Amino acid sequence: MQYRLLGRTGLRVAPFALGAMTFGDTSWGTDETTSRAIVDRYLDAGGNFIDTANGYASGRSEEILGAVLAESGRRDEVVLATKFTAARRAGDPNAGGNGRKNILASLEESLRRLRTDYLDLYWLHIWDTVTPVEEVMSTFDALVRAGKVRAVGLSDTPAWYAAKAQLRAAAHGWEPVAALQLEYSLVERSIEREHVPAALDLGMGIVPWSPLAHGFLTGKYTRGGDDGIVGEGRVQALRASPYGRRHTERDWAVLASLVEIADELGASPAQVALSWVTSRPGVSSTLVGARTVAQLEDNLGALDVILSAEHLARLEQLGRPDLLHPYDLHVPEHTRRLHGGAVVAAG
Repeated sequence: MQYRLLGRTGLRVAPFALGAMTFGDTSWGTDETTSRAIVDRYLDAGGNFIDTANGYASGRSEEILGAVLAESGRRDEVVLATKFTAARRAGDPNAGGNGRKNILASLEESLRRLRTDYLDLYWLHIWDTVTPVEEVMSTFDALVRAGKVRAVGLSDTPAWYAAKAQLRAAAHGWEPVAALQLEYSLVERSIEREHVPAALDLGMGIVPWSPLAHGFLTGKYTRGGDDGIVGEGRVQALRASPYGRRHTERDWAVLASLVEIADELGASPAQVALSWVTSRPGVSSTLVGARTVAQLEDNLGALDVILSAEHLARLEQLGRPDLLHPYDLHVPEHTRRLHGGAVVAAG
């Protein structure tokens, strides 16, 4: 493992973070025995960054993870992260969202389930659209000063919100945002338009989730069937949910190229997809989940996959996001007109 700094913090994190979303989920995840084996193998391989959330399996993920770390005595080896936002009970508008009342109550419940008295990283899980950013950031700062949290992050927020949070923190001397957790893969590259430039400019690391596009990039799915895809797994399970997506012609072209490159390298498609994500600008650590130890082993094998410049160029061109306004105004021909015909690079 070659460890990286998380954003502009001093936290050293492994290039792959272990996502515990599968732990305790009886519908598509892993039972406690398998979850324990996955954690043990990840730590033995040198991994040190584990991520969960209070809403995963209704808190069961935190309970399993807390038991494993407490019983193994390895809590202090781990950069332990969890998240708040998910409603803790129905019918109470203050038992969910990103207001101070819910942040504080969620933290106490998570600490109890995780069997620890502090978190290394506390994430806002999802932008709730209503809580003022000042309330979130001032609460984060108070938790860091109280010693209950070491660093803070934002997950699934708009780029403008993340930038506002970082600038408000700087203006008030509050704890800054260490990192952004966002969906990012070869077939989901929307964050390259605004989130990645904002993160690079403002010192926030990027922690991608779903780098395998819910399993689509493992290569185990093929085209066909009534819904356009054949194969059993999470992609199919998500088809009927709000989080599912219909894969486009471009997605299938990316997958075909990915499989070709994997064959050339003697690697799995998943390993190539993960290697690509870890090499992207601003990425501090990439979340990988697993339902079996074998899946984790395959994911960790991506650390040994080296993509050539030619491989990277093939993947870059196929999956590059469309230029939307105002970025469509900055194609090379137009940019040269802006600078009197000269080519000017950002400094």
